[in-house]
Amino acid sequence: MGGEMSKHPARYWSPDQDQRIVCNLCPRHCRLKEGQRAFCFVRQNVGGEMVLTTYGLSTGFCIDPIEKKPLNHFYPGSAVLSFGTAGCNLGCRFCQNWDMSKAREVEGISQQAAPQAIAQAAADNGCKSVAFTYNDPVIFAEYAIDTAKACHELGIKTVAVTAGYISAEARPDFFGAMDAANVDLKAFSERFYEKLCFAALAPVLDTLAWLHRETEVWLEVTTLLIPGENDNEDELARLCDWHVETLGPDTPLHFSAFHPDFKLRDRPRTPATTLTRARQLAHAAGLRYVYTGNVHDPAGQSTSCHACGALLVERDGYQIGAYTIDSGGHCAACHQPVAGRFEGDVGHWGSRRQRIRP
Repeated sequence: MGGEMSKHPARYWSPDQDQRIVCNLCPRHCRLKEGQRAFCFVRQNVGGEMVLTTYGLSTGFCIDPIEKKPLNHFYPGSAVLSFGTAGCNLGCRFCQNWDMSKAREVEGISQQAAPQAIAQAAADNGCKSVAFTYNDPVIFAEYAIDTAKACHELGIKTVAVTAGYISAEARPDFFGAMDAANVDLKAFSERFYEKLCFAALAPVLDTLAWLHRETEVWLEVTTLLIPGENDNEDELARLCDWHVETLGPDTPLHFSAFHPDFKLRDRPRTPATTLTRARQLAHAAGLRYVYTGNVHDPAGQSTSCHACGALLVERDGYQIGAYTIDSGGHCAACHQPVAGRFEGDVGHWGSRRQRIRP
């Protein structure tokens, strides 16, 4: 494979004036001269055409619990094969995977893996799904879509862990290949996106609304709460109200704790009390499934029935305890349906993290 495999013809671009081309994959619409790379660094103008420079190059493969993505309503307890590439189309100052998302020496940190090899590795290792994660899979859409097709041929589900910063043109192809998505809603203010992500909020909200309205993709949302930046009660209340109105009360919302990293090391860790208060606000707004992450909080990470309050999925970190959702996806106590994708039994992967090489 090597360099020839990585220089893969890309989609979602068009010719522009002055012998440039325009990338139409994400809202940035980067205009590129010959040889120039887009903001994400992995899409490049080569000979007047767009190429994806990381096709077939991964920054690592790990088998994780599905709850780590985080997805709490998508085959709980199951194993997911996770991988990413390099680069990103956001510039988050607080990035917690910056060693991969900001990487420029792609070849040096990557291993080669064709889509079929990834799908086969997932099947051989008993994984229910493959997750495109670590960096944002939107920027390696062609590789992710081809891998998703190979996975589906073997009965493996697919998961996108993404910031949702994608154009309306590319959404149908990309999410049409996915069975589930966790979208990272960084904050609920344009100021935050501009200041700390070098991006914009509106396209993310458009993606979330479109996913809920137009697709069958199972959707969960995560917001990382950063002290002094996006954790005030007014902003959280507006986020929760928008979530209920646009995505409905059954779309799970995760509030995760921040830890100082990358270029935002002058903020403290998020107190557990902040996550608890955010969860209370979300429940008060009408959300049925709200979770806390990056802290030890079994109560905030377990799933309860919205109708009768029965414990449905007991979680301590990524370890599953009691499980009372029946084979039809209903509460075993009151028979109310539980939003999500479930099977008759819970998975038993536990909290393990296992590196593999396809």
